[in-house]
Amino acid sequence: MRKGMSYAAVSYVIWGLLPLFWHALKNVPATEILAHRIVWALVVTLLLTAVTGRMPALGAALHNRRVLLTFTLSAVLLTANWFIYIWAVNAGYVVETSLGYFINPLVNVVFGMLFLRERLRPGQMVALGVAFAGVLYLSILYGSPPWIALALAVSFGCYGLLRKTASLGSLEGLTLETIIAALPALAYLLFIGASGGGAFIRAGLSTTLLLAISGIVTAVPLLLFASGARQITMVLLGILQYIAPTIQFILGITVFGETVTPQRMIGFGLVWLALAIYSLEGGVISRQKARARVAVKV
Repeated sequence: MRKGMSYAAVSYVIWGLLPLFWHALKNVPATEILAHRIVWALVVTLLLTAVTGRMPALGAALHNRRVLLTFTLSAVLLTANWFIYIWAVNAGYVVETSLGYFINPLVNVVFGMLFLRERLRPGQMVALGVAFAGVLYLSILYGSPPWIALALAVSFGCYGLLRKTASLGSLEGLTLETIIAALPALAYLLFIGASGGGAFIRAGLSTTLLLAISGIVTAVPLLLFASGARQITMVLLGILQYIAPTIQFILGITVFGETVTPQRMIGFGLVWLALAIYSLEGGVISRQKARARVAVKV
């Protein structure tokens, strides 16, 4: 249990600190960073798949049309999420990206209700109502909805929904997704390289190393998260997931100098209140179920 909590917490800390990594590559176009991230992530995941002896499962998936279709769609969603995030960080919207990942758990609840026929408890309905009020308030304040935050939350929510119903394990699934996404990514990198462009090697040693390391930065937290998630309760995992957007929010204000007005803080406060209601309600329900199981055993 303690080891699982450590794995999950470390994965969220890494995700929270990622704006610093992508910002170090701010002089490289977001599309090129994304392409390198995909290609180098493929190298890492293929090595891990081979070392752990999971190549047969991956090979079987490559010959299953239904699995390929599902993971092609999940690869598109994951790629879109990565691109929006990288672009937003380097365009100066770190605070708004944090809002997207604060909203994401509530998007998962909505998707569970709509697509998995999960019934909402009263506490969850209150949390969703408060979150909706926060997003509506920010939309009125901005003059338009916070599109970056919503795009990140919805794309990752859809990705999570697909992965929840998919048949492959976490490592094989990520490897298959990167195989699918790496084909156009590699073609793009070869094209810009042949055209005399591209930052790899041409932009210096530090940039080249950062682009290559992007595969490790991508794969490691995902695998730590997958390992940790199997060893701890969903309630604890739900609480830990706020580590990443909290770090992103703090970085946006302190390191990147983004301005958060008191009016914007009201909108964020409503979203945080919704998350508090959601987490507390989940904790209460979990304890009630635990007591019920103990009572049955007795």
